[in-house]
Amino acid sequence: MTGQAVRVLVADDQTVVREGIVMLLGLLPGIEVVGAAADGEEAVRLVAEYAPDVVLMDLRMPHCDGVEATRRIRADHPGTEVVVLTTYVDDDSLFPALEAGARGYLTKDAGGEAIARAITDVRSGAAGLAPQVQRRLLERLAGRPAPPPELRAELPPQPAQQPARLPDGLTGREAEVLALIADGLSNPEIAATLFVSMATVKTHINNLFAKTGVRDRAQAVRYAYLHGISRQP
Repeated sequence: MTGQAVRVLVADDQTVVREGIVMLLGLLPGIEVVGAAADGEEAVRLVAEYAPDVVLMDLRMPHCDGVEATRRIRADHPGTEVVVLTTYVDDDSLFPALEAGARGYLTKDAGGEAIARAITDVRSGAAGLAPQVQRRLLERLAGRPAPPPELRAELPPQPAQQPARLPDGLTGREAEVLALIADGLSNPEIAATLFVSMATVKTHINNLFAKTGVRDRAQAVRYAYLHGISRQP
């Protein structure tokens, strides 16, 4: 990443919401809004015209919804990443968007800092997923229903459940960090949970990413599920 501003296109069919997002992004350092679209068709056209680095994409739009627009943009303009910004985190919204090629998924209650972080993450090749999206992804892959949101905060931490033999040379601590990533925890939260420094957490993450071959946290979640590494009972 250089010091050059990330060029962003906003797509949302609600005028007030669209203008509000454009105004918010205009206040964030390192971000340049190059256009705004009122539906998916216009988003596809403006991407071809302006070649933005990232599209902030609503899902429920007329003429061409966000999933179809994402699919077309990623197919025709692979240099443009898509971050979904929507009200919905249900399976019928989340998984089609990710399958269409979105690398970020946020809800509209996200603050400016979270939006900026997701834009920066996807621009650098990482995933920009809200913590609740990471948890839902793991729950879906594991085939378990999601607990009600009001109960999630009350659930006590579970010890990491690991297979008898860890894959790809992972150490026990690296597997524990991987399980916490799969549970949707941020690096500071992992550090607090394990009573270690942020530098130690980053070292474990770099090591486990190198050993497993995953590129970002979304792939790490899938890897954890496929190899039975989870904090869920």
